[in-house]
Amino acid sequence: MKKIVLLLAVLFGISSIYAKNDNYELKSPDGKIAVKVSVGDDVKYSVMHESTVVIEDSEISMELCNGMILGKAGQIKNVKTNSVDEVLKADFYKKKEVKNKYNELIINFKGNYKLTFRAFDDGVAYRFSTSFKKPIIVKKENVNYRFDDDYTAYIPYVNARKGEGDFLTQQFFTSFESQYDIDSISKMDVERIAFTTLLICLKDGKKAVIVESDLEDFPGTFFRKGEGNSLEAVQSTYPKVEEQGGHNMLQMVVKEREEFVAKVNGTRDFPWRAMVISSNDAELMNSDMVYKLASPSRVQDVSWIKPGKVAWDWWNNWNIWGVDFKAGINNDTYKYYIDFASKNGIEYVILDEGWAVNKKTDLFQVVPEIDLEELVAYANERNVGLVLWAGYVAIDRDMEHVCKHYSEMGIKGFKVDFMDRDDQKVVDFYYRMAAMAAKYHLFVDFHGAYKPTGLSRTYPNVLNFEGVYGLEQSKWDDDLNQVNYECMIPYIRQVAGNLDYTQGAMDNATKYHFRAIYTNPMSQGTRCRQLAEYVIFESPFNMLCDSPTKYMQNQECVDFIASVPTVWDETVALDGKLGEYAVIARRKGDTWYIGAITNWEKRTLEIEVPRAARSDSGAIIYSDGVNANRNAKDYKISRIDKIGETIKLELASGGGAVIIIEN
Repeated sequence: MKKIVLLLAVLFGISSIYAKNDNYELKSPDGKIAVKVSVGDDVKYSVMHESTVVIEDSEISMELCNGMILGKAGQIKNVKTNSVDEVLKADFYKKKEVKNKYNELIINFKGNYKLTFRAFDDGVAYRFSTSFKKPIIVKKENVNYRFDDDYTAYIPYVNARKGEGDFLTQQFFTSFESQYDIDSISKMDVERIAFTTLLICLKDGKKAVIVESDLEDFPGTFFRKGEGNSLEAVQSTYPKVEEQGGHNMLQMVVKEREEFVAKVNGTRDFPWRAMVISSNDAELMNSDMVYKLASPSRVQDVSWIKPGKVAWDWWNNWNIWGVDFKAGINNDTYKYYIDFASKNGIEYVILDEGWAVNKKTDLFQVVPEIDLEELVAYANERNVGLVLWAGYVAIDRDMEHVCKHYSEMGIKGFKVDFMDRDDQKVVDFYYRMAAMAAKYHLFVDFHGAYKPTGLSRTYPNVLNFEGVYGLEQSKWDDDLNQVNYECMIPYIRQVAGNLDYTQGAMDNATKYHFRAIYTNPMSQGTRCRQLAEYVIFESPFNMLCDSPTKYMQNQECVDFIASVPTVWDETVALDGKLGEYAVIARRKGDTWYIGAITNWEKRTLEIEVPRAARSDSGAIIYSDGVNANRNAKDYKISRIDKIGETIKLELASGGGAVIIIEN
């Protein structure tokens, strides 16, 4: 591991930073990004990428309930810098090693707080840190992004759940599942808030994606339209009164909120506020910003954590046939799933909602049709692990007892659902759940969740987050345009980290044939698109959403899905354009996988193959069939003898392709 750290007082004559009259400039290692910070009555910063303005002077401050405002009329005690060049070992990620190279500016203020700025080659970040002896209450943190023009934004507006309070407060109760409204900043709905991540289209074809990282013991950040061409942050205020309710009584519904956002220790680092900046769209798919900014792993031994694929019951509605028992939530059905998983090398089977008695929020009340101990023994004999779904309140009411009990029984992990908030109390739940699960060697898939903020680095047993408008929406939304949305995910949502998208549908529909059927759902786009999404989307715990019976009728597809890795040694974004198409290459060992998806436009792509992936041994290609534009299930498997510098891919409308190269 290479690591160079320079820790200096105020620098003179070094190009990464200079100081004059409390104005500072910090540059990225490659010199393309410049952050200018001014400290006076306010703290403001601006960002340039080469000659392109990313943001104009944007104010930074944090208001405490004792009247102190960090960043207002602050007196500087000293200024220091770091330059860091290191390689981070990554657990269960899209690459084995993460290059972490940045220049850093640390402004220490009188009054026991500081501001830290980091400039990377692909973006910038800053955070507050305090060193007070006593706990503090944070009234609000002012996070603003002022742009120099009325740019187009990709805006994931909150779909608010019904709740108490005014419309703004109601929006804090959300599942974080929305497609993107594409509009200029000036036309944003001033009454609605949007959750991160969101994207701004800058001049010169450049993009900026707003993210946050290391979100511990603090609420997540929403944005709304500010003055002029700006976005201003909104954070969930602290819950004062909660009442159990919501979906099947599995949620805590906030009935009344405080006038502040967080109660915290006086000595701490606050979350990173960051922007990923790209010269071209494909660069966004390579970003590691959120991972790099997160706290290092707190799990010393990760050998017990086993990512993999999971046969899922809920999306396909337990819809199996050709058996002599009634399919549903019972042992016979789950043994069928286990047999399917075992035969095909699928590592896990999940028991989703329904195995515990409904509306009791008690994970020790198992429905009489299920004998968990028998199922665990049956699965163990077949080298399959079992995972349990759990509502947020049900697991939080007796977390350690639940984790200990089911770990000792042989359960491998939990899919925890319906948090649907990101205020300080719920964010704290994520960390407590991650730590408790790690204590008992359980992994976690957070569903009904906000976007990732680096928790999977801090607790590598957290394999997945939802926070995405996933394939489950196809069960009930006739008006969705999932194909276009899927061509936005790699450039926006996936910049934040892994996602529980739940692909793998075997019933596939063209744009005109799709309809939502809750009990027998289908996907939009071609069969090969579903296969390609196992390469395009990042998901260490990856679902097979469809019925085992359907998979057994499509064994070639199952063979591919079972063999594709879920964590990678290397990831390279090859080509793409936001909302139109995406091409990503990933390596595991000596094998390369290249995945491609397109929107509803049929297209031909000439792809430059990574040098290390070029091979005289040839490759296997899964591609759309000649009739895929009219029958989305049509696909073909072919072999070519050699992979050279480039390869041509023909993608049908809503189509996809996968290339497997073994060296």
